[in-house]
Parts: sequence; C-alpha cells; structure tokens
Amino acid sequence: MNTIFTRRQFLASSAACGFASAIPSLLAPGTALAATQTLLRAESRVIDVGGRAAKVFGLVREDGKQGLALQAGQDFRVRIENALDAPTLIHWHGLTPPFGQDGVPDLPQPLLKPGKSYDYAFPLDTPGTHWMHAHTLQEQQLLAAPLIVADPAEAGADEQEVVVLLHDFSFKAPEELLAGLTGGSMSMQGHGISGSGGHGGHGTSGSGSMAMDINDIEYDAYLANDRTLDDPEVFRVERGGSVRLRLINGATATAFWIDTGLLEGEVIAVDGNGIVPVRGRRFPLGMGQRIDIRLRLPAEEGAWPVLALREGAVQQTGFVLATAAGEVKRTASAGDKVSAALDLAFEESLRPTTAAPDKPADRTLPVLLGGAMGGYVWTLNGKVWGEHEPLAIRAGERVKLDMRNESMMAHPMHLHGHHFQVVSVNGRRTQGARRDTVWLPPQSKVTVAFDASNPGVWAFHCHHLYHMATGMMTVVEYVG
Repeated sequence: MNTIFTRRQFLASSAACGFASAIPSLLAPGTALAATQTLLRAESRVIDVGGRAAKVFGLVREDGKQGLALQAGQDFRVRIENALDAPTLIHWHGLTPPFGQDGVPDLPQPLLKPGKSYDYAFPLDTPGTHWMHAHTLQEQQLLAAPLIVADPAEAGADEQEVVVLLHDFSFKAPEELLAGLTGGSMSMQGHGISGSGGHGGHGTSGSGSMAMDINDIEYDAYLANDRTLDDPEVFRVERGGSVRLRLINGATATAFWIDTGLLEGEVIAVDGNGIVPVRGRRFPLGMGQRIDIRLRLPAEEGAWPVLALREGAVQQTGFVLATAAGEVKRTASAGDKVSAALDLAFEESLRPTTAAPDKPADRTLPVLLGGAMGGYVWTLNGKVWGEHEPLAIRAGERVKLDMRNESMMAHPMHLHGHHFQVVSVNGRRTQGARRDTVWLPPQSKVTVAFDASNPGVWAFHCHHLYHMATGMMTVVEYVG
C-alpha cells in the first residue's frame, strides 16, 4: 500500500484570513451531549497575549465555544468545516476510529480544502480526557481543542470538572520556527541544559560526558486555555468540594510539570485511561499526554493556583481555583527556580485499574529513536519519514514496540488507532498504565504492548511537532 506522506502536505499551514468577532471560550463542563451531528468549524480567531493581539486558529462549535463533550456508547458524529484559507485536517487524539477517519493527511484522507467539509461517523467507545488537533504545522497556531468523552459509569459523581488545554505560543509563523531549527544554528537559548550546571537536567546514562537537550524553541508565552498568568482563568469552586482536573498538554514542543501547590492531588487517569490513584503535588506531562487529577478543597474560603512549569526552565503558566470569596493574587509567569527534566519515575509507579491479560508477544518490533540538534533531523530506525518500510503487523497479534532513545532529546511517542500498555521501563518489567503517548527521556528504553485489533495503516510518531516534521514518523501497517 502506498502511504507516502509528502513534506509539502505536512507543512500545509498558512495564516488564515479575517479575525473572529469575539474570543470563543474553551469547553465548558456540563455541555449538553450531542444526539445528532455536531458541526465543528476550523476558523481564525484573535486572543490577547501579553497585551498584543494574536491571530490564531480554533475548532469552534456553532454556539461559539471550542471543543467537544460527548459520551461513550454514543456514535461520534461530527462534521468538520474548513473556514480557513489553507487546507487542514483534524486528528482525534485518544480515540480509536476505524481506518480512514483518523484525520492524518493521506492516511488515507486528503487534506480538507478551504470551504469544504467532511463528515465523520463511528462508534465512540473510548471514554476519557482526549483532544483534537491539526496534523500539520497549524497545530502550533492553536488549531486544537479538548475532546472529553464521559464514562456513563461515572454519571452522577459529586465533583466539578475543570478542563484545561496547555499550549506554547509564538508570534512567529510555525514555518519560521521550523526554519530556525533546521538552519543548523546551535545558539538558541534553553536547549543545552546539563545536570552539572544545576539547571535540573541530566547527563547521558552511561557516558556522563554529554548533556541532554531539553528545549529547542524559546516561545513568547505559555498558555492555559489561551491565557497567561498575567490574566489567568479563574474557576469558581465550592468550599470543601471535589474537583477533577482534566489537563491536556497541547503544546507542540514543551513538556510541563503540573504543580498543584498547596493542594495534594490524586491522579486517577492518564491519557484517558484509569489508574490506581497516585497521590502527590507534582506530576510530569509530555506533549500529547493527558492527566486527570482529583483534588479535595479545604472547607474555608481561598484561592489555589495550579501551575504548569516548563521543563528545564523557569517559565510557567496555569489557572486558579477559587471559592466565591477567595482572593486571587497575582502569580508571576516565571518562577524563581529552573524545573527539572522529566524522567520516568512517575511512569514506573503507574498501575492500570484493570490489568490487561498478560500473554506473550507474537511480534516484537525494535524502534530506535535517533537524531541531534545539529542539522535538526530526527529518525526512527535510522531513517526519516518516507524512506523506511512500515512496521508490519497482523490482525489478532499481541505486538510489542521495543523503543530505545539514543538521542539527547526526549521524545513523546504516540501511536494512532490503539491504546498500548507500558510493560517495561529501562529493562525493568512492569504492568504499567494504558496510554497512547509515552515519554522517552534521552538514553532510555520503554517497551509497550498492544493488541492488533484495529486494521489499517496508523501513524506512529514523536509528538514534538518539529521532530515529526523533520522525520520522526512512520506507520504501523496491518498486512496479510
């Protein structure tokens, strides 16, 4: 099967014409569930970033709000309408649609031309915190939104839901950001952070002589629901109440630590899949990943910031939970301490609420992650997208992807059309969480397993947008 996906099609992204008349708010908890088809329009809009008007994109419903709130057990019935002046296509990240409705250009659907629409319809059987985004450079321009699928088994829960989409923002066009990376310059600030310098990074495992690269783009702002900490979103909450945070890292090139501050949190799901609760106040969140955190609020009035700390840096974004009379104080957009690099300690601690059957793999596929900042080319098994053969599997198999990161940057690896289970971390066997996106720090090894139950040709790639754009993508293809 010819699955070639050209660079031109991936880079299809340009400024959309016109401004939205108002800034549509993000998904409001409690939105009525759609019984019929929902219209979702890809269109331009304007947000305020640091006092400057910024033209961005959005996925907007007919009521002017962004995102979707659906329920498992219903059919997914959505019409995408392209109101931009450039082609686009939207991927349903976290869902497992049949092949042909996944929203990746030329796998097999072509890009949706301006003024055109496309109807999606398939059974919706994947509850949880998910999201949707362009599978082009338009993702950098905020063409993304939450996609929350309620679990009927949790109906009537006495808790407030708070949905937050995190993003990194630049006034530069994504093509300009990509050109800056591929120009060969190593002078950008923020990417060469080493553990020996006290910046929270780590040296390579085994060599001790090379420093990892953490951040390769310095953004103008970091957003939570389109807002910075200069004007954060304030969610009004009840004294003594229970809050479920549904947090989505929609950033294109930035990982975060989620810091719940004075409130101890209990993580109850990752990537939309339930886990045995893990308590704490700081949790890692790579690009493309989601995390559900349950908080129990104090009985008194108050206001509690929840922050997203940029990995290996001082920048931060976030939002505030506040009671009716709680005083909201200003939180700076930069902390006083550089945050650590994300590691795998949290991942190793996770256990699924429902364990998958432990059976031997029918097929184990090695996946070597490579590349470097110099030249800015990122590879899978030594080749870039379009050069290598697909990862071939057969329906009904239990498949393992044995991933090893030999580069000096971390990679959040995302498999379309399936959820997998983490079964080994750095050579240590585990019955880990079910996910669709897993974090691989430099010089680490992670093995995941999944059942080949959704025939098709599925994208498998790094969810750092610019790593994917410069080669770190392949497909898992059913054969036979």
